[in-house]
Amino acid sequence: MSNFAFLSAEFPTVHEAAVAAERHAASDPTAAAFFAGKAVEVAVKWAFRSDPALKLPYQDNIAALLHEPTFKKAAGEAVFTKAKYINSLRNRAVHEEKAIKPGDAAGAVKELFHVCFWLARTYARQAKPDPKLVFDPAVLTRRDEALKKAFSHIKAQQAALDAKNGELTKLLADKQNLDDELQALRAEVASARKAAEATPDAHDYNEAETRDRFIDLLLREAGWGLDQPDDLEFRVEGMPNNEGVGFVDYVLWGADGKPLGLVEAKRTRKDARQGQQQAKLYADCLEARFGQRPVIFYSNGYEHWIWDDTRYPPRQIGGFYKRDELELLIQRRSGRAKLAETKINLAIAGHKRPYQQRAIRAIAKHFEQDDERKALLVMATGSGKTRTVIALVDLLMRAGWVKRVLFLADRIALVNQATGAFKAHLPDSAPVNLVTERTSDGRVFLSTYPTMMNLIDGKQDARSSSDPAISI
Repeated sequence: MSNFAFLSAEFPTVHEAAVAAERHAASDPTAAAFFAGKAVEVAVKWAFRSDPALKLPYQDNIAALLHEPTFKKAAGEAVFTKAKYINSLRNRAVHEEKAIKPGDAAGAVKELFHVCFWLARTYARQAKPDPKLVFDPAVLTRRDEALKKAFSHIKAQQAALDAKNGELTKLLADKQNLDDELQALRAEVASARKAAEATPDAHDYNEAETRDRFIDLLLREAGWGLDQPDDLEFRVEGMPNNEGVGFVDYVLWGADGKPLGLVEAKRTRKDARQGQQQAKLYADCLEARFGQRPVIFYSNGYEHWIWDDTRYPPRQIGGFYKRDELELLIQRRSGRAKLAETKINLAIAGHKRPYQQRAIRAIAKHFEQDDERKALLVMATGSGKTRTVIALVDLLMRAGWVKRVLFLADRIALVNQATGAFKAHLPDSAPVNLVTERTSDGRVFLSTYPTMMNLIDGKQDARSSSDPAISI
């Protein structure tokens, strides 16, 4: 018996992919990760096609659909995170040469069970799954070598899925012309969803394994191997408890053997911020022992926070930093110059328009004295916004506050104009126009919003840069 039998009656295509993932979990983890991702994609697209309450985003690839606010609200944080985890693992299976570990594949199938339970509970028009239904891991150990597929076959199926992106948009583009059958289905689905919302959901989505599984995935995506004994549950002394010891969930080590970061993980039922004080105490212990204060991360598997408590207050992020990014953060603690004492390049801005100098100094003060990371500068047309920004970028780079800059504009013409201005006034920044170029050899990258979103979706890059984005 499959864990996904409850899908067969009303969701046969989702059932087919889910069962394939289940059968491959033991014999071919890479195939299992792919089919789990395929099941999520089929399920989510079914929901968007059938539920009139879900609004299509700017494009209908799976990444955009998952992050659409109406879907996130309908699914809830737990199901959204599980679906995102499965999709990320599927991308690794398809696009990376490194094999998927059996434990990761089994975890993906287990998370898929919860996503499918939500789908059936919310949208099934007939019998809904029993709230007491639980995942049976024993099913995964029943190997079926006859179902093992070649990796080339997986890539071919992925290509077929990618080719279908856009069909959902075409189907729903003109809602007035939907056929009677689809209109009836959407009415039934809306009714089923309302009935599901009226009944409390007693299913336990928030398992502790989800936290560790998703944190591990994000850390590995950022390049942390987590394969050394000191990487996990690292013992520290000097904690304010009876034993005087504690165990750091994750320590992110530098090449010199000093801690660059630490991660405190909390249960999914708890707010991630409940780990803030505990993480600070761990950072105190690591600093006392190694002479370097690590950057603090705390997470409950769904929400992730970074706190460099020597510089800034905590803030929420989408993923963990790489080693070189953490090294740069720590180096900047002592290596950056004071913005107030760094001269503005008047050849770029401010020579004939002193208000540009005042704007730059105001932003610098906001960053340096107020410990803020965001600033909004409003300037009239023709007042020299681009040159003011270029002078600000120059100031931040020379003072060692930023290494790279992302410049966003809403039109290609503005991007082309800004690229020319950067080349003329700040050529050493090696500006890259992402609308026309695909290179990482630069310090200033310029793009439109749609181009940037396409690059993010295409590469599935979860990195979280410490440098700013400047929007015009």
